[in-house]
Amino acid sequence: MRRILVASLLLVPMLFPVAAAAGQSADDSSASTPARRLSTGVTLPKIVYTTDVSVPSDTFDQFVSSEAKVVLNLNVDEQGKAQNVQVVNSVNSKLDEHVIDAVRHFRWRPGTLDNQPVPVDLNLIVYVRR
Repeated sequence: MRRILVASLLLVPMLFPVAAAAGQSADDSSASTPARRLSTGVTLPKIVYTTDVSVPSDTFDQFVSSEAKVVLNLNVDEQGKAQNVQVVNSVNSKLDEHVIDAVRHFRWRPGTLDNQPVPVDLNLIVYVRR
């Protein structure tokens, strides 16, 4: 038991420099490589045309009080069209169908990488009001 205690007491001073080195930040001037900001270089798509969400009043009155928030996940392709539209946060299935139909008619300026259009996944929040 004493041997273990003595060995652990002898090793403790050797661990202090390691702990001090681990505590230094990467912003320190002694760092071998400077911190660099990483970016994918992709610019996000922008909506250029939207349509109204047409919801029959009886459907709206049954399920929603005055405002509904539908969260969608979609992919904007190279032509600026919404693809693979999926509901992330649903209000109800009937209202969701109307919102998805409207979003499929939206037109976007596609995202770009090196000035070339690329497909971009994004989340979209649609507020539906009376």
